[in-house]
Amino acid sequence: MAPTLADPFSDPSALTDFVISQGNGVKGLSEVGLKALPKQYIQPLEERMCMTNIIAQESIPIIDMSNWEDPQVAKSICDAASKLGFFQIVNHAVPVEMLENVKEATYSFFGLPAEEKNKYSKEHSSSNNVRFGTSFSPQAEKALEWKDYLSLFYVSEEEASALWPPVCREQVLDYMRKSEVVIKQLLQVLMKGLNVNEIDATKESLLMGSTRTNLNYYPICPNPELTVGVGRHSDVSTLTILLQDEIGGLFVRGNQGDNWIHVPPIKGSLVINVGDALQILSNGRYRSVEHRVVANGSKNRISVPIFVNPRPGDMIGPLPELVESGEKPIYKQVLYSDYVKHFFRKAHDGKKTVEFAEL
Repeated sequence: MAPTLADPFSDPSALTDFVISQGNGVKGLSEVGLKALPKQYIQPLEERMCMTNIIAQESIPIIDMSNWEDPQVAKSICDAASKLGFFQIVNHAVPVEMLENVKEATYSFFGLPAEEKNKYSKEHSSSNNVRFGTSFSPQAEKALEWKDYLSLFYVSEEEASALWPPVCREQVLDYMRKSEVVIKQLLQVLMKGLNVNEIDATKESLLMGSTRTNLNYYPICPNPELTVGVGRHSDVSTLTILLQDEIGGLFVRGNQGDNWIHVPPIKGSLVINVGDALQILSNGRYRSVEHRVVANGSKNRISVPIFVNPRPGDMIGPLPELVESGEKPIYKQVLYSDYVKHFFRKAHDGKKTVEFAEL
């Protein structure tokens, strides 16, 4: 039951109970008809998006992948990965219809009753690989983020069939299977850009040995200017492949100071960004860049990232080919699962996670 509207969440435990324990998430908060944002979601001033810091005339590169082996296309990909850390791709191998199916499936999952979604929460899920949650890391955060998510860590077709929510399982699996073609194309180009000309089985496993997909839901927010959908962070992945809907709200840090670039939604496109793992493996040649999502006062927004990662038991550090050619390593070898644990132990804090691997 939703609390009455007088001052429904003046007691923090009432909010935690409603949002987390009962599985209503911020979607439930949004639908209660709150006139003001609960104080637990009010971000400190320095974490809020200042609209005067947006570089209006700038955008991230849009790269046509229809002829991905063309040296000019390859150059565009490597340039974007080293300068901005972000780009969008069009005419890739994932059919637009499949992307639309995933978006619909995301709405279907978040449209389930709270008690259905709650079966997949930390307390009730039958596996750590399937997790419905809210915000980023509620235990570590001083202020909560205005977002619900379903996180699906891919182990095998059998496990996915048995444990993933039936309402979105097939659509997400199709999307992941089809996107693997694009991921391999991108990694081939990016490795060539580092003069690593062959991706053998060991290297492929290091670059893309594990994958996770999130279905993200950012409901309408009563005071969007006071909070964030996702705080400033860089991803811990090798690459992230992001499908966003037509609403917009993703911002990437520009190269100068506290300036931000909006990533405009383009139908049928996928947003690609370099993650910390690739920054470390490339010895800093490719850059993972801070990004954030603003909350929206008038529309619900969804996004579906695929995080392409090393396996938890892999050691990550500058690739041997780079060090052997005389480059001085700027990162040490770290166990990937230790790196990821370090990321999830704290609130979003920009690019600080990568310091964990610095020499």
